[in-house]
Amino acid sequence: MLLRIIGVVVALLLMSAKPPELSPKDTRIKIQEILKAHVNYHELSAELIARAFNNYLEEVDPGKTYFLKDEVLKWMEPSAELLEATLENMKGENYSQFNALHEALVPAIERRNEIERRIANTPLPQNIQPSDFKDLDWAESEEVLEERILSIRSLQMDAAVRFEDEIKGQFMQRIEKRRIKRQDELLPPSSNARQQLVLSLVLKSVSCALDSQTNYFTPAEANQFMIQVQQRLFGIGAQLRDDLNGFTLVRLLEGGPAKEGNKLRVNDRIIAVNHEPVVGMDIIEAVELIRGPKGSFVTLTILREFGEGDNKREEKLDIEITRGEVVLTETRMEKNYEPFGDGVIGIIHLYSFYQDSQTSSASDIQAAIQKLKEDHNLKGVILDLRNNAGGLLPQAVAVTGLFIKKGIVVSVKDNTGQVQHLRNIDGKLVWDGPLLVLTNKTSASAAEIVAQTLQDYGRAIVIGDETTYGKGTFQTFTLESANYGKINPKGEFKVTRGRYYTVSGKSPQLVGVHPDIVVPGLYSELEIGEKYSKYPLENEAIEANFVDDLSDVPPIHRNQIVRLYKFNLQTILNTYTPYMEILKKNSMRRIEQNKNYQNFIKEISKKDTLSETAESYGLSDLQLIETSNIMKDLILLMQEEEMQMAAPPAA
Repeated sequence: MLLRIIGVVVALLLMSAKPPELSPKDTRIKIQEILKAHVNYHELSAELIARAFNNYLEEVDPGKTYFLKDEVLKWMEPSAELLEATLENMKGENYSQFNALHEALVPAIERRNEIERRIANTPLPQNIQPSDFKDLDWAESEEVLEERILSIRSLQMDAAVRFEDEIKGQFMQRIEKRRIKRQDELLPPSSNARQQLVLSLVLKSVSCALDSQTNYFTPAEANQFMIQVQQRLFGIGAQLRDDLNGFTLVRLLEGGPAKEGNKLRVNDRIIAVNHEPVVGMDIIEAVELIRGPKGSFVTLTILREFGEGDNKREEKLDIEITRGEVVLTETRMEKNYEPFGDGVIGIIHLYSFYQDSQTSSASDIQAAIQKLKEDHNLKGVILDLRNNAGGLLPQAVAVTGLFIKKGIVVSVKDNTGQVQHLRNIDGKLVWDGPLLVLTNKTSASAAEIVAQTLQDYGRAIVIGDETTYGKGTFQTFTLESANYGKINPKGEFKVTRGRYYTVSGKSPQLVGVHPDIVVPGLYSELEIGEKYSKYPLENEAIEANFVDDLSDVPPIHRNQIVRLYKFNLQTILNTYTPYMEILKKNSMRRIEQNKNYQNFIKEISKKDTLSETAESYGLSDLQLIETSNIMKDLILLMQEEEMQMAAPPAA
């Protein structure tokens, strides 16, 4: 349940009720297109078919409330004969093995309906928690399946008792109708519609079998994806988690109505939208109810906890929010500063790497730093890349280039094995003083490039969680922003084309970027990262490229580039090396002696959900505060050394 909300902004990409009009030939061609573009897999194999079977089961029964384990064992642990037969059949546009899997749903759905009738008046178990449903295995027996369904009903009824009697009486009926609707979608009466559904699920299952980032989108899902690509939506600006007994607010997005109104809080649980109960509803349906025209109103019925320990209670509140256009702040940055001595420490929080016709992440950071230098005595800069999931690769190069001279920033190896280097060719540093980069477990992709490259060159000290997200791959999309409104009626896909490496030749894939100084934050104890995803690509490295021989540049252009590029190159620095041990010791001592920080560490160690502990626990941003303390130490140590060097020699 935790990983379902990583990188999700309000909406999840779920199966459309109406599958695209696909033929067996269309499906084969789409699979071939995806394989041709993929970095690792260029043809189907028994291993990929085995993964696809497992993916298909997850698509049709994600909650594991229909099938029993022995019914799906054939596809969970497929025999060599089944895999070989499926592989051969798919080459001939025959998907009969997947059809058989799908048809196994018919008796499973009938049994589920019978269980629902049988337990209609059964007493419900007590003290069921959403966390009880994490990492579920398939039920071993019908009795276990019945217990699971009763537990889900208990969670749902826990929310139902908060409604008035009239609504409460209709509550389970509505949940029942949604379940029946979902079953009807899985088993459409028309054989043609059912075949198209199977083919779309085959495309999903096969594409996701290649790696954790490759996906096939139905047209409806492609439309949802475009909302994320454009980074704009009309709604309240919040991240939601489906806890089965409602939708918990895990994050309020900066600039969104939910945040600015101060009416909603992290950990509030939405149980109704405009007095329509949403418990048991697919999250995409709930989100569609919340969204609406800018300036319109939406009423959220929430459950909010008050008090602590034995005095803890839960109250129901109706909160009216004015919808607005949410330009997600993940595509923007925030700037601030902290006074220190006779100057300031600049703090730049970059949420992603963006560029449009008016601005970009690099130009915005440059303007912010120049403004700080004009208005203050700028002593140090903290580049905060926490919760930065990446963005445009050229912008990662441009942002890095603000802090280094000329040189290679990142190398890209595509599905042909060809390596291309992306360079900073400007050589004009915006800031050459003390620099810290703050990361956490949700810093990914382009954010990892910037952090690791600045670390590779010795230009910055990296601070934060023990590792970053670990996404060292890049994808291409058949669906581009410029083609919005022209979605292929047969669906779209994104595919992993290659890996990227920083100037040291290391890739963050799976392993992430390791900080020079570990400072725990909100997500330190959570299992977040590429290594926790299904079928991630393995890590690999290439040769370091601190000495740039321009070997990837065609010879005809190489001589021209040399004259402009081969001077003022960035070298490996050891600026911070003399101070590193004392910086680590001071930071460790402060954290150990800070009771507030120690309480914070204990609190996050208990968490298995991705909520904003700082807000719910009433704490400040301790990770950023400690990073600022490290910067202050660094500035003082560097100033002390400068003074010693400037002092006249002793007689």
